[in-house]
Amino acid sequence: MNAATLRQSVTGPAGALECAIDTPPAVVPEVPLRGVAVLCHPHPQHGGTMDNKVVQTLARAFVQLGWRAVRFNFRGVGASGGAWDHGRGEIDDVLAAVAAWRDPALPLALGGFSFGAAMAAHAAQRLPVPERPARLVLVGPAVLNFAPPPVPADTLVIHGEADEVVPLAAVLDWARPQTLPVTVVPGVGHFFHGQLGLLRHLVVGACAR
Repeated sequence: MNAATLRQSVTGPAGALECAIDTPPAVVPEVPLRGVAVLCHPHPQHGGTMDNKVVQTLARAFVQLGWRAVRFNFRGVGASGGAWDHGRGEIDDVLAAVAAWRDPALPLALGGFSFGAAMAAHAAQRLPVPERPARLVLVGPAVLNFAPPPVPADTLVIHGEADEVVPLAAVLDWARPQTLPVTVVPGVGHFFHGQLGLLRHLVVGACAR
């Protein structure tokens, strides 16, 4: 994301997981970290990596909020070991990244974009209740192919009105039984082209509360 981004690998269930870690520059004893956010990238079979612009935008938002932001490549992507597992082993990858980077003394956030949003939601449900994230942020969640489970009522869901990959109607159909609010960005497609600044503002505004 920038020159200060730390690149490091951790042990994953199918081999090494390549990670990128961004920490707020002002972290000093007087201004400690507020939390750790683990962020998941879009579909590995369609060019998704941890350097996707939407995932980087999520990382910037959390760094702005004073959180450490951890991105990682799913198995078989970049320098991460293993191979595509159709959304099954990828949930284990999320849990491995959480285990490697979470700080028990700090709140955890899980977030993701598209396929990564679905994986984040599945991983959050798999964590023991006391270890579940304090915040869950889902951008353009892939509700059709990877069927995220029901999520907590305070989950932040952001979707483009003109999403050409995951229709808004499908997200509303998923959210409706949960009475889950969805923040809809008018006229915006799946990749938030030209509106990444607005996306960052929405995440910062919601997660600062």
